[in-house]
Amino acid sequence: MPNIKSAKKRVLVNAKKTEQNKAIRSAVKTEMKKVESLIKANKLEEAKAALAAAYKAIDSACTKNIYHANNAANKKAKLA
Repeated sequence: MPNIKSAKKRVLVNAKKTEQNKAIRSAVKTEMKKVESLIKANKLEEAKAALAAAYKAIDSACTKNIYHANNAANKKAKLA
């Protein structure tokens, strides 16, 4: 455990940000799974709506620097 006040704060902030990033990554994965399951179930109209939501989640994560731009593009291409 750190002794300096600023180092203690950094530990707390890093833990909080890690949890936030984990939640966003999980949400992106969930959206991707929704699209894939709808395609397998042959519900194409619902899949198109879910695809838009998945793209939005991926772009949002990319904007927040949770995913690298190339990683986000790769995920979107995989869904397309």
